Amino acid sequence: MSTTLLLLASLLALPLAAQAPTAAAPRTVLVMGDSLSAAYGLSAAQGWVALTAEQVKRTRPGWRVVNASISGETTAGGASRIAAELQRHHPAIVVIELGANDGLRGLSLAQTRANLDRMIQAARKSGARVMLIGMRIPPNYGPDYTRGFEANFKALADQYKLPLLPFLLEPVARDRANFQADNLHPVAAAQPKIRDHVWTVLAPLLK
Repeated sequence: MSTTLLLLASLLALPLAAQAPTAAAPRTVLVMGDSLSAAYGLSAAQGWVALTAEQVKRTRPGWRVVNASISGETTAGGASRIAAELQRHHPAIVVIELGANDGLRGLSLAQTRANLDRMIQAARKSGARVMLIGMRIPPNYGPDYTRGFEANFKALADQYKLPLLPFLLEPVARDRANFQADNLHPVAAAQPKIRDHVWTVLAPLLK
C-alpha cells in the first residue's frame, strides 16, 4: 500500500473529534426578569438586555446572553419557570430581575422573598452563579411595606453572598423624560444608561 493510502486509512480510522476539534460552546448569562427586562413598549433590540448582549459579544468572547424575561411576570411566575429555563439553557450566570410586579400589586413580602429564594437555590443547585437586581416602589402601601420590599433584595444577597444591583432604574429614575407614558417603563433613550448600570456588577462575573 502506498504512503498516501496508508495516511488516508489512518485518518479515516481516527474518531471525528480527533480529526476536527470543535470550539467550546459559549457560556450563558440567563436573564429572568419582567417587563423592565423584556423591553416593554420597545423593540426587543432596544432593551437593556439586548444592549448588554451586544456588549458581551464585543468584549467578552465565549459568553452569550439569553433573555427569558416576560412582561407582567411576578416572582411566583419566575419561580415556576426557572427549572425549565435552567434545563433549556444550562447557564453559568443567572440574573434575577423580578419583584416589581409583586410590589405594585401589594403581594406578600414574605412570599416574594420565598419565591426569590427558590429561584436562587435552583440556580445555585444547577451550578450557576446568581446576580440579583433589586427594585424600589412608590409608597402606595405605606412606609413599612415600601422599606420591607426593598430590604428583601439586600437580605437575600447577604444570605447567599450574591452580587447585588440594589436598584435597576437608579440612573434614570429621577427624570420623567426617561419614561414612557405609563411612567413605569423606560424609553429607548434610557436603556443604554440602564445597561451601563447593570454592567458595573455583571462585568466582573464574566471571567
